[in-house]
Amino acid sequence: MKTLQALWNDEAGFIVSTELVLIATILVLGMIVGLTTLRNDVVAELADLAGAVGDFSQDYSYSAVTGHGSSTGGSSYNDNEDFCSSNDDPAGTADQCVNVAVQSQNAE
Repeated sequence: MKTLQALWNDEAGFIVSTELVLIATILVLGMIVGLTTLRNDVVAELADLAGAVGDFSQDYSYSAVTGHGSSTGGSSYNDNEDFCSSNDDPAGTADQCVNVAVQSQNAE
């Protein structure tokens, strides 16, 4: 019975465990915010990269070549502008073809 009474009155570890729960909660909340920011920055960088690749000019041409007894005619290709091709996208923003939609979960 004395052992049970001693365990009931023992509060030596209570403060330490409460502090650990508080510290763990703060760390988890900080990680959530940090990972959300990291996700948004990665999406923005990949959107910039996609915009840069989409803005490449794919035009090519070569003129006629005549050699010893053979010849080839020239050829050319003109890359027409797509619906989302533009060179005036501001840096640090998502390209107009990339839609980043984050759904918020509101408790009602």
